[in-house]
Amino acid sequence: MNTGQIRNVAFAAHNGAGKTSLADALFFTAGGTNRQGKVDDQTSISDYEPEEQRRGSSIQLAILPCSWKDHRINLLDTPGYPDFRGDMVSAIRVADSVIIVVSAASGIEVGAQQAWNYTEDLGIPTAIVVNKLDRENTSFGQTCLEIAEAWGRQCVPIQTVNADAESFSSVSSALDSGDLDESVIEAIAEADDDLLMKYLEGDELSPEEISAGLKAGILDRSIIPIFATSAANNTGTAELLDGIASLLPSPDDVEAPDLPEGAQANLIFKTSADPFVGKLSYFRVYGATLKSNAQLWNVNKGENERVGQVYRPAGKETEPVDQVIRGDIGVISRLSYTRTFDTLCDKDNPVELDGVDLPSPVFALAVKPSTQADLDKMADSLARITEEDPTLAIERNAATSETILHGLGDIHVDLAIERIARKFDVNLDTALPSIPYRETVIGQTSVSYKHKKQSGGRGQYGHVVLEISPAKAGAGITFGSKIVGGNVPKDYIPSVEKGVRNAATGGVVAGYPVVDVAVLLTDGSSHSVDSSGMAFEIAASMGFRQAVRDAKPTLLEPVLKLKIIAPDDCAGDVMGDLSSRRARIGGMEPKGKGLTEITAEAPASTMQRYAADLRSLTKARGDFTAVMDHYEPVPPQEAQKVISARQSGEEE
Repeated sequence: MNTGQIRNVAFAAHNGAGKTSLADALFFTAGGTNRQGKVDDQTSISDYEPEEQRRGSSIQLAILPCSWKDHRINLLDTPGYPDFRGDMVSAIRVADSVIIVVSAASGIEVGAQQAWNYTEDLGIPTAIVVNKLDRENTSFGQTCLEIAEAWGRQCVPIQTVNADAESFSSVSSALDSGDLDESVIEAIAEADDDLLMKYLEGDELSPEEISAGLKAGILDRSIIPIFATSAANNTGTAELLDGIASLLPSPDDVEAPDLPEGAQANLIFKTSADPFVGKLSYFRVYGATLKSNAQLWNVNKGENERVGQVYRPAGKETEPVDQVIRGDIGVISRLSYTRTFDTLCDKDNPVELDGVDLPSPVFALAVKPSTQADLDKMADSLARITEEDPTLAIERNAATSETILHGLGDIHVDLAIERIARKFDVNLDTALPSIPYRETVIGQTSVSYKHKKQSGGRGQYGHVVLEISPAKAGAGITFGSKIVGGNVPKDYIPSVEKGVRNAATGGVVAGYPVVDVAVLLTDGSSHSVDSSGMAFEIAASMGFRQAVRDAKPTLLEPVLKLKIIAPDDCAGDVMGDLSSRRARIGGMEPKGKGLTEITAEAPASTMQRYAADLRSLTKARGDFTAVMDHYEPVPPQEAQKVISARQSGEEE
């Protein structure tokens, strides 16, 4: 096998289009299993995780290698559900072409449209498969027309079918039969100047010219071929494998990174945390052949890695091999430092391959161990699950003392919790994260506070006069002194500041930290025997709290800056929903492809479940990013709800 015989093909689709069933059927047709797998009866080669079998849909990337007519075809089956699109992005990074699967029964759905937009932006060679042609009221021809109308006239069928709907039982190549539509031949001719000239002069193109022109057009995306299949009946799968082998590009056909001759360059694109065999690192070779028992350099971490046995993946199984050639995909176990999108290369010829920009997390849950035994293993299990899925992120929120697990949606995070329990035997309780409210003052005042206590022997005496006023946003607590004449001895001034800062950790409105307040020590008095640092610290703490009460204390809430992408026909509903969340709309801007970008600011408290709500509002066609921007006062009616909830929680 040489690099020119390899095909790395990512499969993408909307959830439920039959993409995984098709990948399994192709694997079966190529002789990979003794029966055709089915996702919902737990015999799928691709969907092998228990969570996938329970849901009946993919939640992670799987690799199915097929040997077909002197070609090696690596099928990279990606999840169709939007919460797991990070794996689609990772698969396309190492693929040389993409197949978008469209259900003939449903037409173009959200996941297919998003995959199309992504491949179009990248300019990666793409093909389309119309699947489920065995279903009632389906038509290959009609679906092809709908695809061409939505995605352009470069999308052309290159196969003919014997019949539509339930009688669909065979597929044939329109190239071989000479049944190519004239518009298809024209599109093929347009992919090559010489062919176009010959076509315009009225000369007939030979089968060899048509095939070469078709392959060239696919490579530069001037042609998007459409294939016909029924994964359930295993119809059209052999013809699709033929098309992949003969028409889709090999690693030699696409632009490759510029590497020194003979240099190692291996990109890790997926990590799996296996509780039995340890960490598995999936890689694609971009440079010289990688052999077992090699010494490599992780250029991203600056560490040596010893590669032991290399393997070839097939779903959850791995097969030991002596080497993995350029363009092919393999697996290494138990790497010490390497993470997803790191490059393993020669230390003497360091090479860093590009990773990808993964989608940002938009949903979060606070997690805590269910038992003491879980506490001991929680940190390690969270680290391992985020290593396996880099679209998950862990945060320790110092303000709320919570551990937060971030992901791409509620289902994404919930299933991560399930996998942690199954793989690492760690049970975690979850809740929506606490909102990190703050308190401040909007007025200014001066308070004199004297701490005096006498109970026999040496007493306690500390007296401070404090002025407080609002400080600029983000300033926290600023402290200053203008004591003259030693009314408060210099040695006690640090104790005064300590008392102020300790008191600021819990405000007078609802017990949240006090921020953005300027404190000035203006006067005070001391006692030659009874004064001490502790006495002045207590006086400052009590004085500060009294001053805050007198300076119009107010509750602050975190406000997020939002960027929302919504379909044009849903923009009005999205705007109305934002208004109900106390959001302020910043603007709207057309983004093309039937999408509108909406910018807004909204309180974090109203946005905790927005990922699921936006998915419902837009039928999963919307997306958004949210970043913490600033704090601002909570409206009085909302503030009372927060105060009541806080008091209720303290009572419990």
